[in-house]
Amino acid sequence: MAEIINLRMARKARARKEAATQAQANRARHGQTKAQKQQASAEQERITRIVDGARLEGPVEGGEDR
Repeated sequence: MAEIINLRMARKARARKEAATQAQANRARHGQTKAQKQQASAEQERITRIVDGARLEGPVEGGEDR
């Protein structure tokens, strides 16, 4: 004989599981401190300056590759 389940409880359990998964993703995405964000931004700017300085044709205007 099949096990009887309460559909309301099953829906709520599924919603809790999905919410927990979403919360974990949000913590990973937004869980950096201000100092960590500033450090990552400074590192990205440094890399951009190095790459732009190594270009043979100079900076590209308008964001188009030539």
